[in-house]
Amino acid sequence: MPKFTSNDAEINYQTFGDENNPAIVFSNSLGTKFTMWQPQIDTLQNDFYVICYDTRGHGQSSAPQGPYTIDQLGQDVINLLDHLNIKKASFCGISMGGLTGQWLAIHKPEYFNHVIVCNTAAKIGQEQAWNERASLVREQGLQPIAATAASRWFTERFIQSQIAVVESLSNDLAAGSAEGYANCCEALAKADLREKLKNISVPVLVIAGLQDPITTVADGQFMVDRIPDSQLAEINASHISNIEQPEAFNDILKTFLNH
Repeated sequence: MPKFTSNDAEINYQTFGDENNPAIVFSNSLGTKFTMWQPQIDTLQNDFYVICYDTRGHGQSSAPQGPYTIDQLGQDVINLLDHLNIKKASFCGISMGGLTGQWLAIHKPEYFNHVIVCNTAAKIGQEQAWNERASLVREQGLQPIAATAASRWFTERFIQSQIAVVESLSNDLAAGSAEGYANCCEALAKADLREKLKNISVPVLVIAGLQDPITTVADGQFMVDRIPDSQLAEINASHISNIEQPEAFNDILKTFLNH
């Protein structure tokens, strides 16, 4: 699988489809790999040049020394687009990837036609809680976090009916880099884009899960109230809505991208 160097990190990425089609970049959530976007890759690769990557500290990307910052996570995306010689793309990120998307829309709008941010907030959680989680993971590894992740990611109904999918994602989390995960927790601890949303000029779609306990519909509405050219779409799912409700998610995505 191809990799490229983005400052101090080796970023693992993969492309799907014809490079002459419009480009779209997908950015994963905390503790997952780019393969989480498979339902979207399958649907979009005929019409788009789909670019997926593992956020630094995740998957097959390296985990350089941290703490990381939201600026680094955003710059990795710009460096990837430059590496692929892509001048304009759309972007879709979920949770942590959604914060990355907001940073990109604020700081690098010239690169993007559309930005989709899913199951995210302009500030996710509290600084102290993230720092405590980073410490815990460094001490105990990712196994304890992985054991309870499903309840944060999915509704109980999905957990019961899609056992293999849930198990696979939980196993990926457990097998990940504890240091990379902790470094990203520290990026989330500091990331607060609330005051800068009003500066966004790119069209933005916010997707919020009606049953998401982490980043709520109210968090989505907060962003839409402040981003000039933005809209909110609600989806009947918990935190990883693109996997829990792939058909509804893909329909929302395609409508916005073709707008």
